[in-house]
Amino acid sequence: MCSLVDFPIYYKEIQIFNHLQEAAESIGRFTMGNMGNLGSLIFFWALLVAVVAMATEHRPFERTKGVNGLDKIIVRDHRGHSFEVYLYGGQVTSWKNDKGEELLVMSSKAIFNPPTPIRGGIPILFPQYSNTGPLPSHGFARQRFWEIDANPPPLPSSSSSHAFVDLILRSSDDDLKIWPHKFEYRLRVALGHDGDLTLTSRVKNSDTKPFNFTFALHPYFAVSNISQIQVEGMHKLDYLDQQKNRTRFTDHEKVITFNAQLDRLYLRTPDNLRIVDHMKKKTIVVHKEGQVDSIVWNPWDKKVSDLGVDDFRRFVTVESAAVEKPIKVNPGREWKGILQMSVVPSSCPSGKRDPKKPCVHHP
Repeated sequence: MCSLVDFPIYYKEIQIFNHLQEAAESIGRFTMGNMGNLGSLIFFWALLVAVVAMATEHRPFERTKGVNGLDKIIVRDHRGHSFEVYLYGGQVTSWKNDKGEELLVMSSKAIFNPPTPIRGGIPILFPQYSNTGPLPSHGFARQRFWEIDANPPPLPSSSSSHAFVDLILRSSDDDLKIWPHKFEYRLRVALGHDGDLTLTSRVKNSDTKPFNFTFALHPYFAVSNISQIQVEGMHKLDYLDQQKNRTRFTDHEKVITFNAQLDRLYLRTPDNLRIVDHMKKKTIVVHKEGQVDSIVWNPWDKKVSDLGVDDFRRFVTVESAAVEKPIKVNPGREWKGILQMSVVPSSCPSGKRDPKKPCVHHP
């Protein structure tokens, strides 16, 4: 059990608990002096129950310690879905369905020791994707300590979910030395009604001059076996083969399958992509907005220092990205990007898998 001090304090929460305390004190005074008025007593008890409901419904998350004492946030909804996000890197490290099944993969050799990036989950690659610019590979956001955003600007949303957390990363003096642009990066991580996970990124230019950046969210999706899945949605699209110095090719296959290392940056991809897991008879739907590119990656048996020898069998990454055409943000303006991930049942025609044909999805 966590005490109230384990939870972040928001202005609205302070108001709620103040009202709760006032209601309790009022009931106490009324009970002592007006025991005969049963109707009024019932009214005050109803008021107390309503205030308690407000307090418990609002942003149900827990702040606790993770690996090596690093702060992390755990968010659960009333249906049993959950996610975890570390303040180091603003990195989601767990996403579970209502059966407790983990939908993301963490490396068995993940290092939770700053400034080393954490391998697995959903790393944030900002303000540079890979080695496409002068910064260290994949930028610096995944190696910074984020803060809980206690008072974020309104975020229009059609979701009524209260299971979310808002984080913020502001440019530091050290950041400005290597990337001379003042910014605020706000991140909302939220569970949807059916357990889908949405990451909403908002990057504000706090400077007096425009800046450009490249970007990707890098989810390690859990699969039954990498050799038994296919990725759909890239047919006839151009891609840059990152194993061949980003040479440009066109993908003529209807689906992507895996029998060796694959590292491709697909250009101008659809907003909806699909990962079909034949053994589990499920499809992971990857929906993106504000990011026109996608990366598909699995290292196969290539040695990666902080990845276990057999970890490659358990995951695939299908990333939302903006790489070919950098995002430009003018002073005082804000860019917004969305990555939404959901899981639906799926099946292949006649119950037999054809590795060259798409499967049927049942939303």
